[in-house]
Amino acid sequence: MQQVFVEDTQVGKEYVTITGDDAHHLIRVARLAVGEKIRVSTAGGKNYLCQVAEIGDDFLQADIVSDLISTELPARVLLFQALPKGDRMETVIEKTVELGVSEIIPVSMQFCVVKLTQEKAESKVRRWQSIAENAARQSKRSVLPTVREVCDFETALDSFLQCDLALFPYENERGMEATQDAFAAIRPGQTIGIMIGPEGGFSLEEVEAVENKARCLSLGKRILRTDTAAITAMSLVMLALEMRSG
Repeated sequence: MQQVFVEDTQVGKEYVTITGDDAHHLIRVARLAVGEKIRVSTAGGKNYLCQVAEIGDDFLQADIVSDLISTELPARVLLFQALPKGDRMETVIEKTVELGVSEIIPVSMQFCVVKLTQEKAESKVRRWQSIAENAARQSKRSVLPTVREVCDFETALDSFLQCDLALFPYENERGMEATQDAFAAIRPGQTIGIMIGPEGGFSLEEVEAVENKARCLSLGKRILRTDTAAITAMSLVMLALEMRSG
């Protein structure tokens, strides 16, 4: 079943009107026919099962059949991801969106190998947002996650420490007791931040800026690649939230 995200203004009492790129995709690419079902999610958080009623040259109208439950996690999860090499950021975005992340904030840290000019960063963010939207459709998310503009560590740190629960996976954090305590503190309704370091690890200055202000934790005895660490941490947060929300 195709997933579509629309503005609230596109939804009437009995039907939804789909235009623009979404209509083009459904008509020309997915080749939907009258009578087929689609899932529609609105910016306001409503979700509907709809049935295609009319197809025009540049629009599609679908009757609302029933309401659908939200597929969102019961908390906002912000991933502060150090800029990785190659296409690893694309993997991080795709997989963490599937797992329920709300926002992804790309962060330029001291030991990041990748250094982006402003023009290059803007181009990357546009591509990353497109990847996030495709992953949201594939995984039937109810809300489109956002990829924020690339920022430096100090800017990211301010937002990170404002989260209700700030999780800081760190390779030098030994033992799992701190990890158990951190994930036991996860509750529905929170804003949860996850800070993931680059291939070269966090610098001493970055660690000192976070220590005693966030929950430092281990993701195991093995050293994980930055993309693996992001997916692992997000998976643990997702499971904790799903289990506690019933």
